[in-house]
Order: sequence, then C-alpha cells, then structure tokens
Amino acid sequence: MNVGDELPPLEVRVTRDQLVRYAGASLDFNPIHWNQRFATEVGLPDVIAHGMLTMALAGRVATDWLGDPGRLVDFSARFTRPVVVPDDDEGALVELSGKVGAISEDGIARLDLVVKFDGKTVLGKPQVLVRA
Repeated sequence: MNVGDELPPLEVRVTRDQLVRYAGASLDFNPIHWNQRFATEVGLPDVIAHGMLTMALAGRVATDWLGDPGRLVDFSARFTRPVVVPDDDEGALVELSGKVGAISEDGIARLDLVVKFDGKTVLGKPQVLVRA
C-alpha cells in the first residue's frame, strides 16, 4: 500500500426494493425513504436513499479493496446531498472510488473516498482509516 494507490471503482444501483430491505434491517422507516408523496411534500425531489446506506456503500469500496473488513479502524463522512431513487427497475446509480491519501508512521492509512450520484458528490470528506 502506497500513498496515491487507487481503489478499484465501484458502481452500485440503489432501487426502491433495496430501500425497503434496508429500512427493515436498520429500523429506519422514515417515509422520505419509501413514500413519494410524503418526500415531495417535505421539499425533496422524490424518495431518497438512507444516508447510512450511502455511507455503507462507500465503506464497501474500501473493505472490498482491503479484503479484510477487520482492518477498518474509523470511518467518517458528512451527508451533503441526497441520492434520489426513482420508482423504476434501474434505480439510482451511485459511483464510488478512492485512493490512499496518507500513511502514518504507526501504519494507519487514510483512504480518501469519492461518492457520486448524478455526477455530484453526495458525501462530504468521506475518509476511512485502516491498518496498512
């Protein structure tokens, strides 16, 4: 592992079916994640993916590359833009990538991730710390 190494990019389609399954697993049944009428009434363009689901997808690009999720030490990000999930079979395309941003003397590496939907970043400063 070296500073500048790029993680293999990942593309994931998020569908409304996945939102329902995630809601059941996380117990987050907020109607903005499944009810189009409610979502638009509160000012959203449509149903949106759970922020933690989006963050989990970002974590996946790191853990897939590491091969051992136990090496992940810390993960942080800010939710900056929603992933709007249409009511169709294709869903929303989330594009994920990253690179090694730094490696400390104690062997902890910082992975700088990029998470995009519709060409725009949806997580602010997503960073993963891993044992190198």
